[in-house]
Amino acid sequence: MTHAPGAMAEHRVTVHTPLLRGARRLRIALVGVAGAGKATLFDAVSSTAPLRGELSALQMTYRACTVQVGLDEASVVELPSVGSALSQSDEQLKSLLALLTRPADAITSTPSQDPTSQDPPSQANDLLPPPDLIIQVIDATDLQAGLALTLALREAGRPIVVALNRMDEVRQQGQHLNLAALSRALAMPVVPTVALMGQGLTELFNTAMAIARASTPLNQAPPAANRQSIPAQAHALQAIARRPGASESDSSWRVWLDDVLLSPTWGLLLSLAVFAAVLWVVFEGSGWIDEQTTQRVSQLFADWQPDSLSGVLGRAVLDGFIGLMGIVLPYMIPLVLLLIALEEVGLMQRIAFVVDRGFHKIGLHGGVAVPFLLGLGCNVPAISAAARTSSGRERIIASLLITFVPCSARSAIILAIAGKYLGVAGVVGIYALTLVLIAVMGRLLSRQQTDVGPGQVQEIPPFRWPQWRAMLSETWSRTSDILTIVAPLLVGGSVVLALLNHVGADAGINTLLTPLTVWWLGLPLVLGLPLLFGVLRKELSLLMIFQALGTAEIGSVLSNLQIITLLLFLTFYVPCISTFAVMYKILGRKEAWFSVALSVGVALLISGAARLVLTLF
Repeated sequence: MTHAPGAMAEHRVTVHTPLLRGARRLRIALVGVAGAGKATLFDAVSSTAPLRGELSALQMTYRACTVQVGLDEASVVELPSVGSALSQSDEQLKSLLALLTRPADAITSTPSQDPTSQDPPSQANDLLPPPDLIIQVIDATDLQAGLALTLALREAGRPIVVALNRMDEVRQQGQHLNLAALSRALAMPVVPTVALMGQGLTELFNTAMAIARASTPLNQAPPAANRQSIPAQAHALQAIARRPGASESDSSWRVWLDDVLLSPTWGLLLSLAVFAAVLWVVFEGSGWIDEQTTQRVSQLFADWQPDSLSGVLGRAVLDGFIGLMGIVLPYMIPLVLLLIALEEVGLMQRIAFVVDRGFHKIGLHGGVAVPFLLGLGCNVPAISAAARTSSGRERIIASLLITFVPCSARSAIILAIAGKYLGVAGVVGIYALTLVLIAVMGRLLSRQQTDVGPGQVQEIPPFRWPQWRAMLSETWSRTSDILTIVAPLLVGGSVVLALLNHVGADAGINTLLTPLTVWWLGLPLVLGLPLLFGVLRKELSLLMIFQALGTAEIGSVLSNLQIITLLLFLTFYVPCISTFAVMYKILGRKEAWFSVALSVGVALLISGAARLVLTLF
């Protein structure tokens, strides 16, 4: 079995053969009567940028994309809705049947790329091949209309899987449907779904894949015996579905909880509540752990200020390890452990589904919600998590955007400076600007990255109690490799900084950075070195600012305009050298350096623009 994005990484995966991907990718036509929920189902599994085209010969439009189903792939084409199959003169039905049965070379489509083709657009045929299999979406509250279309579709001679949608409404009405009896009567699989909440979609597409593997060529459904009797047959099938039998409904607390957690409104509110809880853990829980560990260790060695070269190097190594402790113990491990617990319970997968459509607007899937939340503690494990839950252009976009998520160190600076000198409005304003920037950058990056990844069938796992031993093992698995990257960089960077201070290179570095600090940002010359070495740790940058200005009361030295400019630059400037190292390891040299250039450019642009605007007004 496969695991959903963000789920525990050590689950075993059963490989079903032959794999249906690449040239063997399954072609699925998604059809249904108007209002059955076909578009909702397509939206739930589609890529971030589905292809839209027009079948010029039939004057019909479609949407299409590749969908990842475990290790398999499917080319899913959402065809236009049918008004009614109960009327034998329905032109939409005739066009649909013609499309499903006509040979591929008789149907042209625009744009020129075949949605099931792997060729570049310039080489793709201007054709829409007939499907291997049909998924028909039926409104469970209006069975007769949907079943009439099912009977008509059998004329296409393609295997059909019925997605009996809106089963939650059937349950809420106190009704029961005998799906086993209906499946036997139709001689085809019937899968209960609630497309709006993502329920049943994994079973639906797994069933389609199983049918595709059942035989070669695919089994064909028998045609209807008498097209004129479709209304009567549909009425009889509706009666069969409503006969007493094994009920598909479940009134347990789990179903009620899913109705709340997966609803578009309440689910979004829940996502915001989890976001608030993560912030609390970062600012309160992690802050307390930091006080009990890192700060106490730091105080033990506060009086050790050596003058000799060997002593300076020893102090630098100690500072590097104290910095590592300050990242790992209070922020990284507790937050990773919390999010793994939420994944094990099944909550994060539900949040990922609810926010999926919103994330599509910035070129991502909802599965990156977990890495983004993780980024509030530390960007380093967040980028590593994004690499596990995404691929292709989504991985690149997610990693680049996570570098703009305010980690605990940047949040500490925002709260310490903005909270003291700009008030609540200043703090809220900076966080709001960050959200706007991430949304805008996502839109721009998704347009630049043309290699669109596949859609995803997001699994909604059953609720379960977390297993602490497994959680601790997974936490170590997700953080241990990061330590090997972060530790040498923090220690090495601390040593370099200490040597520069020891030989008195501060003045030279500050002079070289004059165009940035003084001319563009309008800040004192002495802040050049603190800004530069903020790439080691952002909280280190704050301490160096205090030292350079000679006071922790920076409001007595800097104006409000300078404070705002400084805050904006530190918020969007390169998170830290550890983040760069993880980007380098995961995405490669080109993307890692691009992330540095992007963050520095954005930081300079926003802080400089803010200074100009505030100076004028």
